[in-house]
Amino acid sequence: MIEGGFSNSAVLVAGIDEAGRGPLAGPVVAAAVILGPAWTWPGLRDSKELSPAAREAAAAQIRAGALDHCIALATREEIDRLNILRATMLAMERAFAGLRHAPALVEVDGNRLPSLPGHGGEARAVVGGDRLCPAISAASILAKVHRDALMLELHAAYPGYGFERHKGYPTADHVAALQRFGPCPEHRRSFAPVRRALGASA
Repeated sequence: MIEGGFSNSAVLVAGIDEAGRGPLAGPVVAAAVILGPAWTWPGLRDSKELSPAAREAAAAQIRAGALDHCIALATREEIDRLNILRATMLAMERAFAGLRHAPALVEVDGNRLPSLPGHGGEARAVVGGDRLCPAISAASILAKVHRDALMLELHAAYPGYGFERHKGYPTADHVAALQRFGPCPEHRRSFAPVRRALGASA
């Protein structure tokens, strides 16, 4: 029996979520997590509801205690070539493919399911799943923490854009920096503010 995303001792549930669909720069990151039947920590929630320090602490507990997890991404180039939705599905597919265990149920945050080659069990999309399903909450946290770390690396390479603050999201400061400096190599050319900045710099 499965209720509310919790698994009984006979069922392994994988949760999948992403971070980074909305930003103007950097990759989109997905995580797949199987917490396992022995998981007892009740404090999981949507990564956006946690402070950065709390997310880091939660991510460390998930990495140490989860039965299985995998983090994967789709690059800026793939986002521009495929579009952000298809690139997000690709990142989720890669994260699921990296799991070592075969879950009986896969729960994906949102209203769409990625392709899950080799999965013979049930799969369902769960709107608001990062608040409702523990495995999706765990995936949300891992994806967000991993992507934030990548954006800090991007800040070190391109310090003028403020990536360490906004993580690539289209804040007023970020858009102003785009207009001032033009896009860096990790800006998503298929996103309208970046296209406009490219036009202005040309």
